[in-house]
Amino acid sequence: MAVVVVTDSAAGLPADLVAELGIEVVPLHVLVGDRQLREGVEPVEIDYSADSVTTSAASPGELREAYERAMEHSGGDGVVAVHLSRMLSATWEAGRQAVSEMGADGRVRLVDSLGAGLATGLPVLGAARRARAGDTLDAVYECAVAAATRARTFILVNRTEQLRKGGRLSSAAAFFGSELVTKPLLQLVEGKLELREKVRTRSRAVTKLVAAATSAAGTDGVALGIQHLGAAEAAESLATQLREQNPTLTELHIAEFGPTLGVHLGVGALGVAVLPGGCT
Repeated sequence: MAVVVVTDSAAGLPADLVAELGIEVVPLHVLVGDRQLREGVEPVEIDYSADSVTTSAASPGELREAYERAMEHSGGDGVVAVHLSRMLSATWEAGRQAVSEMGADGRVRLVDSLGAGLATGLPVLGAARRARAGDTLDAVYECAVAAATRARTFILVNRTEQLRKGGRLSSAAAFFGSELVTKPLLQLVEGKLELREKVRTRSRAVTKLVAAATSAAGTDGVALGIQHLGAAEAAESLATQLREQNPTLTELHIAEFGPTLGVHLGVGALGVAVLPGGCT
């Protein structure tokens, strides 16, 4: 048997890779009016501008079920659970509670990815590949922690109103000024979403996004994850630019933000997750 890697649906991983690597994905929740829907399980149609749409973490009970299922599949070799930043979601804390209730004696290891979306997904891929290769629980866990520490995230949003409503911005939000004349470029720093810089036009902001991602990529091989919400053409154009600027690129994934992140980012959002050294 082998160590099993668990994550949450906000990681945004392609279904084929999840199946290929035996990754267990726990759905987060989208609340639309009086309906509570599981991301990636039930169809979710959202008006992203509606105040009635919110999100919630997986419960300790849901996570415990997933960890126990993963432990069984591992044949006792152990579980590494990599979740989105505890600064952005209660999921990690719910996972900590689930592990405590299980009394797993160190066989379930919890990792704060310090990111969200594919900034969580890329470390998950690295850990899952190590697990599939037969590495020990310690080695898989250390791989996930190291990748999470290296990963960087940059996000361009059209407007910050939804982030403000959801309370996901740090105090830097007070310095945004008029959103009518700026396009904020954000970054995740130690798990917190912060302002990187303000740019007056979207085209200029995309140029800044490419430059930030390329600077973070380094020269020793890099894995990139591009995500968008309702901006597939822009994501493909971004991918082309990043391929040209990063000759040591080892892999690149393009995905749409799921609803649990999309609710907070808004339509038109573009994000780049950067993992120097790649997913190995």
